[in-house]
Amino acid sequence: MMHGKEWVERTVKRSFQHLDLYVRRSAQMGVEMQGYIGIIMFASFILMVLVRVNRLKRKGIKAMQFGEMDKKDFLIPPFVLFYIYLLIANAFALPRPHTDIFQNEVISWLGVLFCGVAVVIFLLALLSFGKSFRVGLDEVNPGELITTGIFAISRNPIYTAFGIMLTGIFWIYPDWLFFIYMCVGIWLFNRQIRLEEKSLEKIYGNKYREYCKKVRRFL
Repeated sequence: MMHGKEWVERTVKRSFQHLDLYVRRSAQMGVEMQGYIGIIMFASFILMVLVRVNRLKRKGIKAMQFGEMDKKDFLIPPFVLFYIYLLIANAFALPRPHTDIFQNEVISWLGVLFCGVAVVIFLLALLSFGKSFRVGLDEVNPGELITTGIFAISRNPIYTAFGIMLTGIFWIYPDWLFFIYMCVGIWLFNRQIRLEEKSLEKIYGNKYREYCKKVRRFL
């Protein structure tokens, strides 16, 4: 027969075990929810680009210039597809390499906030671009130089939005692979921006140089 003291100790132990299990499950559900939101926001980037490219195509404007001037651009899609797989795999517990750097629910929700900010900046950039939107460099029919709207705050709001999005996703899934993607992605954005700046200076000349003096490269 169990003594009163033993019964109390066992009851308390079981209570703590149940509480620990509940906390773990709640945390996991929270990360899943944040991951789902992150996937939706990342997918909205791709959807917005496709919709804008299609609309410009209907107006006779070839907005998709990806790989036209630099064939090395075609090295990018496989890495993007793997990134998308990592997002889906983490959200739905599919096979993937997985090593957390840290775990913090507050930071993961902050990551969701960053993703939301990125979507807003990206949408404002597309609206400000109008008919001048291009995917890739276009020195033949570049459109007019856009300096209004969000472009009065940042010369590269789309790349800024992507950088914020990658940072937000990393905070949702603080994994080494997402950290590497974030660092390499931001480095590549900066590299691409400098290439585009040379092209824009060639196209718009002094008008673009004066614009650069007034507006920051990012924020």
